[in-house]
Amino acid sequence: MNSEDNSATTPVVQQDSPASKPNPVKRLYQWVLRWAETKYGLPALAVLAFVESSFFPIPPDVLLIALCMGAPKRAFKFVFWCSVSSVAGGVAGYYIGYALYEEIGRKIIEFFQYQDVYANVGKLYGENAFWSIVTAGFTPIPYKVFTIAAGAYHQYVSVSTLVLASCVGRTGRFLLVGGAIYFFGPPVKRILDKYLEWFCLAFMTLLIGSFFLIKYLATPAPVVP
Repeated sequence: MNSEDNSATTPVVQQDSPASKPNPVKRLYQWVLRWAETKYGLPALAVLAFVESSFFPIPPDVLLIALCMGAPKRAFKFVFWCSVSSVAGGVAGYYIGYALYEEIGRKIIEFFQYQDVYANVGKLYGENAFWSIVTAGFTPIPYKVFTIAAGAYHQYVSVSTLVLASCVGRTGRFLLVGGAIYFFGPPVKRILDKYLEWFCLAFMTLLIGSFFLIKYLATPAPVVP
């Protein structure tokens, strides 16, 4: 039997290519989504929102959207607990930066390769800590970096500033998601999945613009002699 016959009869064993193997982050994402199908969806959302504020990679928006889609009338309840838990997690992140930066905080920053972002946060906090945290809480900027850095740069950021700014930023972000599903229902899901970050950026721009407009209008005009 020649070599051609051998090649024709010998089974070819195909090995999985690296690209065919499930991505660890994608598996984690799918694991998070599965909680929406259980009776523990709300507790899972609260836990996810808490840990994402300091170290967990998957944002709570994914589970929040799934829960709101399953029960639109409870959307604002989900938003409330997601916001409260996220702010509480931010305080935990603050403590990590304040007391445990070298032991834990630095490792989290390096694990996610956020060193460049962290290096600029101190300067931002020196300029305006409140609006820096509001922006980080509402936009795709990694919120966990800002909560940890708030504790590390506690000379610029008090706990009360962190809590107040986080309430504005995180609640605004989650309210945008829950409110859209509550008022517009399932058709808005595809839009949120694709353009959520753009909506957040646009809303944040309007929020900051409105603040400065109010400040400008409240400034008394100079008296002309």
